[in-house]
Amino acid sequence: MSPRWTLGDAQALATQYPYTFYKPSPVAITALRPGNLAKLIFEFESDDPQAPGAERMWVLITGVNEQGFIGTLNNQPLYIDHLQPHDPVSFQARHIMGVDVPDPVPALPDRYLARCLVTNKVLREGEPVGYLYREEPDQDDDSGWSFLAGDETEDYLEDTANAAYVSLGAVLTVDDGFIDLLDREPGCAFVKDENGGFVEVVD
Repeated sequence: MSPRWTLGDAQALATQYPYTFYKPSPVAITALRPGNLAKLIFEFESDDPQAPGAERMWVLITGVNEQGFIGTLNNQPLYIDHLQPHDPVSFQARHIMGVDVPDPVPALPDRYLARCLVTNKVLREGEPVGYLYREEPDQDDDSGWSFLAGDETEDYLEDTANAAYVSLGAVLTVDDGFIDLLDREPGCAFVKDENGGFVEVVD
């Protein structure tokens, strides 16, 4: 079956995943003119088990009106057979996940790209962060932060399969109750108290 497509709502994804999903600011989107490019999410269903469910492709803008934008596909789809380069595409600002113009507004995901260690209890099982500490970073893209639920056993922590090295944004997507602490210096540690707040651990 040739997959049929619909445009994904990039704004809804940015709202659901504010720390990891990049959405151009309204300022950048307003600057788009005919001749610019906008990246959209073409969602589809397919009988192919290898199909990803969506293709992210660029559209060349040919017009802007009160309803939004019109343009032509600027990529060759890999899975959507009946959609071809130069086919017409109409879309709105909420569909745009990328632009080819400078964005003067700092993106939230860019702020939290630095890597950190987190246990699977937090990242995979969704338990809230109960203990966090910051060491001196080992490399430029390392934040030095580690996040635990707080009830991990020593055996659990010794198994490297029980932890992941991901962006700060990935952890914030699960739990952002500690976000105000992320600017603290290396050498600090915090534990969640009985009231749900974080108190600094004094060594």
